[in-house]
Amino acid sequence: MFPQAPNAVVMIRPHCFSPNEETRADNSFQSQAQQFDGSISQLAYEQVSRVAEQLEQAGVRVHLFEDLGTDTPDSVFPNNWFSTHAGGQIAIYPMYAKNRRRERRADIIELLKREYRVQDVIDYSGLEYDDLFLEGTGAMVLDHIERVAYTARSKRTDSHVLERFCSHFNFEPMVFDALSEEGVPVYHTNVLLCVGSDYALGGFEMIVEPGRRAEIKQRLQLAGKKLIELSEAQINAFCGNALELHGNSGRILALSQTAYDALTAEQIAVLESCVTLLPLDVSAIELAGGSVRCMLAGVHLSRR
Repeated sequence: MFPQAPNAVVMIRPHCFSPNEETRADNSFQSQAQQFDGSISQLAYEQVSRVAEQLEQAGVRVHLFEDLGTDTPDSVFPNNWFSTHAGGQIAIYPMYAKNRRRERRADIIELLKREYRVQDVIDYSGLEYDDLFLEGTGAMVLDHIERVAYTARSKRTDSHVLERFCSHFNFEPMVFDALSEEGVPVYHTNVLLCVGSDYALGGFEMIVEPGRRAEIKQRLQLAGKKLIELSEAQINAFCGNALELHGNSGRILALSQTAYDALTAEQIAVLESCVTLLPLDVSAIELAGGSVRCMLAGVHLSRR
């Protein structure tokens, strides 16, 4: 009933969290501090634990995996290395940063196969050897209803891999350039845009080409979505990095407390006319340059 709003997610609880030195160069959302003490790692562990509890209390099924390793600093963001799709398909993606490639885990795919109906696993990760990358639902924001893959160009998104994904999974690619006021490309589309069932939050003014910007906004509006325009300051507060889910009482928008606090009263009112807002404290995780949406790999598969 809610193809855009899965009722289950995969999460990773890190035991040795820290912002990733390998991704600092092209992720302007990441903290530029060079050293973090152990208290940040402990706080991240506690915040992931609490988010999992809050989602389960809201009626979302959470598959929580532990990461005990010390060499996978971004493992808390599993949505970049795999995605799931109605009809029983899983995609596995090629990752830009070499240390992020170690995040891929066979045990997660095996759990999905046990618990859900999986027909096919399409693995694009071998394209890394040709320096071709597509970092999952970070690189793409998927409208599962309209079958559109909204995609900002970056080092982490190759157009050839995108075309291949869209052909395999029956999406139409809508590619655009998005820059900060300093002229820095947005590293992942999912910090810029959130597409819900009947609304969309977006930093549309960051889309460089005016014609393309208008085309994307019109496409979303023609799909029946209320547009909530976000400023660049709100994008930097992770207001676009949210995910619609389905819980016991209907649709939920999971977003960070940072993002919620940066929204205006008018924006909150528009959102609350569509979904229940669930602000979550992930302030430690946000030091790594991602927020709630990055932490949640939605499960769009049918239960066995």
